Amino acid sequence: MSADVDPGPPSTAPPLRVAVVGAGPAGIYAAEALTRQGDVPVAVDLIDRLPTPFGLVRHGIAPDHPKMRAIRDTLHRALDHPDVRFVGNVEIGTDISCAELQATVDAVVYTYGAALDRHLAIPGEELPGSLAATDLVAWYTGHPDADRTVVEAALARARSVVVIGVGNVALDVARVLARTPAELEPTDMPQHVLDALAAAPVEEVTVLGRRGPAQATFTTQELRELGELAAATVLVDPADLELDAAAEERAAADRVVSRNLTVLREWAQHSPEPGRTPVRLRFFARPVRLLGSDRVSGVEVERTVVDEDGRASGTGETTVLPADLVVRSVGYRGRGLPDLPLDEQRGTVPHEAGRILREGRAVPGEYVAGWIKRGPTGVVGTNKHDARETVATLLADVAAGLVRPGGGGVDDLVAELRARGTDPVLLEDWRAIDAAEVALGATRGRARTTLHEWDTLLAAVKAAVRAE
Repeated sequence: MSADVDPGPPSTAPPLRVAVVGAGPAGIYAAEALTRQGDVPVAVDLIDRLPTPFGLVRHGIAPDHPKMRAIRDTLHRALDHPDVRFVGNVEIGTDISCAELQATVDAVVYTYGAALDRHLAIPGEELPGSLAATDLVAWYTGHPDADRTVVEAALARARSVVVIGVGNVALDVARVLARTPAELEPTDMPQHVLDALAAAPVEEVTVLGRRGPAQATFTTQELRELGELAAATVLVDPADLELDAAAEERAAADRVVSRNLTVLREWAQHSPEPGRTPVRLRFFARPVRLLGSDRVSGVEVERTVVDEDGRASGTGETTVLPADLVVRSVGYRGRGLPDLPLDEQRGTVPHEAGRILREGRAVPGEYVAGWIKRGPTGVVGTNKHDARETVATLLADVAAGLVRPGGGGVDDLVAELRARGTDPVLLEDWRAIDAAEVALGATRGRARTTLHEWDTLLAAVKAAVRAE
């Protein structure tokens, strides 16, 4: 269009009002995809149960990964968009139901992740000293729901630690527990976390994988960082790196597996060093029982073999590892919300290209993205493509007339929530929390210290309001 052509009056069409449930990467990427397209005017409410955004970037990525956690600076740009409104401190199913939310807006995109841990289903798993990685990670990242009493009691007696699982979260846990206090001091961990980790008597860490190194799911970057600890030595049994034909074929076809094996073979030449914490990676080993009476004292481990399809089976050969703390990191699963369908086996919401299925039938106006859509797979960036697919489905439904802008029954979601007695935390409120964390960190020479209690987080908001 030439510059002298009158484009006409601005459109008076109502915007497409979309509620995105979950302000982690998947939700923020969905909001970004909605605001970057130019075909349909939008107004996005980005809802989260917590008074803080960023989901697993804030409460999942280990605090000793500052470069990875810095992705929240990128995510923050989406929150600053004038067509996006952060609405924190709102729990779907309590403050407003799924059905009520659906009635207030034109479309809902559920991106609330997969927060539940998977169990080992072995005897002794419920003994004190047995923790889920989700509980430990929530604690050291300062999640307001973390159970300090249970985690810190377990750490106080943890000389021998066994971490079960060979994904990135398992490596995070092993790395954090093997770090020196000086390495952790610059992080944004709450002070009580730094104090408890400094006092923990950890002398050795063992990471168990029931299959072989060719089937491990950690990334090479995460693996290499385990070998960069100031006072720990990574040990690998060379026998675990003797691959059969199927594993060799997998390594040849997958560059990540090939790079991982290169790193592991370097470590297989290591020997224990006096004064350094041994971090052992053991493959072909599955736990069959946690030992102990009043608390965990060991793990009975069975040697496994892996068939050509990558399935592990036991050999009957068992050994016992001493363990004062056992951390299971064997996957996450999504939880259900009232009024929302859930595949209990997969822990995901059934869908078709992001469009929710109810009793096998696609329902325009209801969508999913992120882990609750596909399961706990991929890295943070995987959510961008995933969210774009869901938003494309939503916009196709708008183009087909299946979702109509202006169809919601409430003029303003925040006003409706306040009328119900809920006190939403908006973007400026979050900025007050952010500023309080930066100020707290500055008192100890850090860039930030995470506020970890509900009352403290909300008090930062109230203090900012009083100061205005």
